[in-house]
Amino acid sequence: MWKKVLPNVLYNIGIFLCLITGYQYGIVQKQYGFLFGALVMIAIFIVLKIRILKDIKNNYKK
Repeated sequence: MWKKVLPNVLYNIGIFLCLITGYQYGIVQKQYGFLFGALVMIAIFIVLKIRILKDIKNNYKK
């Protein structure tokens, strides 16, 4: 169980860091490459989180 909870927590931290980085460098400093990169990373983290949550949910149904 912890092998799936730990990556989920790390994905949450990664999403939060991407939000901060995207805002600071992308919006405030008007470097839109950073904003685009942060958005791509957030999308990847969300897809990975959904996969882990589906796997955890399926394990509890058994």
